[in-house]
Amino acid sequence: MNTTAFANSSLDNNVEDYRIVALISLIFVIIAVTISTFILILVWITKPRLHTINHLLMCNTAFATIFYCVTMKINFAYVLFGQWNISDVSCRFRAYFAYSGVAAVIYSYLIQAISRFFFSVLSAKYRRLTSFKTHYILIVCQWIVVFLLTSPSVLTNDIHFVPNVFCWVPLEHMIHIAYTVFAYYISPIMPVVIIYVYIYVQVRKTRVNATATSQNSQKRDLDLLRRVVILLGIYLTGGIPTLLFMLTSVRLIYMINLVSPSVCVCIEKLCTILLDREIYQVIRAKIAQAAPVTPFGTGVILIGSEPRQRNVRHDI
Repeated sequence: MNTTAFANSSLDNNVEDYRIVALISLIFVIIAVTISTFILILVWITKPRLHTINHLLMCNTAFATIFYCVTMKINFAYVLFGQWNISDVSCRFRAYFAYSGVAAVIYSYLIQAISRFFFSVLSAKYRRLTSFKTHYILIVCQWIVVFLLTSPSVLTNDIHFVPNVFCWVPLEHMIHIAYTVFAYYISPIMPVVIIYVYIYVQVRKTRVNATATSQNSQKRDLDLLRRVVILLGIYLTGGIPTLLFMLTSVRLIYMINLVSPSVCVCIEKLCTILLDREIYQVIRAKIAQAAPVTPFGTGVILIGSEPRQRNVRHDI
């Protein structure tokens, strides 16, 4: 086989691999986007029960998930069908929005941790920190920070268009890769861990002498901390193949890396509904209301061919 034929064969194999990966990823992305949209609608229509700070932040994470999933599908579409657009600038912007989607989800968990810190530690002295206004400001700041942190994707010339390859920072640009890992993963995760450890220690210290009401509040705080840590852990699991690929450069791991975030995002959204008691109860209540009720005993007796109404006596 000559060099040209070998190159064409490798290119066909790449495209075929991407098609399989894209199909698998698409299934999980559709589920994740559907659940995220469902959460947004459910919180919006269930007033006032779900109109809380916790569910506001949950909706922010759901919106970030939708943003991430859409950018990933656009990237897959360009890899498989968009080879007419070979502009480096377009490729950099696709990378920019893809990285922004990843960072937005992780930083949404950071502001959830900050919110828990406000409620658990600072609420007694600074009540305004637990207001909706403060949390709207947190959400706006989160998105501004995310779009600023990911700007090196378009401000540098590190990303170039390569046929049948995702628009990411190439491994040879190690400084940019290191910045990506630190800014998008380590930088938000470390404060989350520190905040939750601090809150947990403080709650355990004050629990002994706390009143029954305070103990119930602290139990809710610990339950919420556990839920957020579980969800964040599921999401971060999707980044393990990325780290393995950076260390090994094995193509199979790269393909797994393209699928694993979609799978973990889907699982994370399912667990969001199952772990949030309020949303779970609202869903159960709506299902119960929608279920048809079959009456038992109509009070009618058929004798011969004519129905007669049974005389029923109610003794009190």
